[in-house]
Amino acid sequence: MLEKLQYLFTHHAVISQDLMWVCFGIAVVILLFLDLFVFNRKNEVPSFVHTLWVCAAYIGAGLLFGVFVWYEEGSKKAMEYFTGFLVEKSLSMDNIFVMSVVFSSLGVPRIYQHRVLFWGILGAIVMRALMIGVGEVLIANFHWVLYVFSAFLIYTGAKMALDHSADDEVEDEEKVKNSRIYKTVEKFFPVTHEIDGPHFITVKNGKHYITPLLFALITIEIMDVVFALDSIPAIFLLTDDVFIVYTSNIFAILGLRALYFLLEAAVHKFVYLKHALSIVLIFIGAKIFLPWIGIELQTWHSLTVTFTLLLGSVMLSMLKDKKNA
Repeated sequence: MLEKLQYLFTHHAVISQDLMWVCFGIAVVILLFLDLFVFNRKNEVPSFVHTLWVCAAYIGAGLLFGVFVWYEEGSKKAMEYFTGFLVEKSLSMDNIFVMSVVFSSLGVPRIYQHRVLFWGILGAIVMRALMIGVGEVLIANFHWVLYVFSAFLIYTGAKMALDHSADDEVEDEEKVKNSRIYKTVEKFFPVTHEIDGPHFITVKNGKHYITPLLFALITIEIMDVVFALDSIPAIFLLTDDVFIVYTSNIFAILGLRALYFLLEAAVHKFVYLKHALSIVLIFIGAKIFLPWIGIELQTWHSLTVTFTLLLGSVMLSMLKDKKNA
């Protein structure tokens, strides 16, 4: 059986990367269609079991695409894809925490959060494409940018390890309404604090107002760009293949909405995940300097270290939570 699989993965006609881009685009469109018209066709709060299955479907789709990359481009590219997918998926935990704070602060009912997150994912797909495109141009013309990315990741990882504010859950909901984002939007556009069903814009006395749903969308989009400043440089340090960088990034964030509904109440319980992520960022950032001291790491080393650290942090967090229960 293993010999047949090995033969299948090594003896076949390799399609062009242009066609692989087309396959990726089709896969994304299908997943978005299923999300909008099948998984969440009813305007209601999804149940835990439903969300669990949807989340599993998205993760399965991402892993299946990784197998497709392995089939077409070999194990090295597949390992780069899986590592990027895992890093982005793990960093998404911070997104979930921010989403929870934003929705709670603005009083957005759970029944409408799905709508905000759907458009948020679409916006993230576009913004990631722009940011990755800029990153590719910079690296192609200025190779030293990779060292800037490395230093930035090491700094971010160290700062994450030393910052205990998230552990103390000091993210006060009032901070959202007092933030620069809120004050800037309120300065240029009329804002209402009242929810008008699923609408992003409402009309009062002939005047258009931004509802909390639209402001939540704007805030989440801006924060996603901020979080992408960590994940995109990290993946560029793993591979210079834009196809791998973008596809691993997008497949990881496509299921973010389902992951949010699944973990919003439990994300605070993963107390050691932040520490593991900080080590992962420092490791990836330092990797580019290791050849200077004669250490050469393969792609599978990065995947193994990343997976072991993240899995270990989750298991330790669960054990601590069980012990404190």
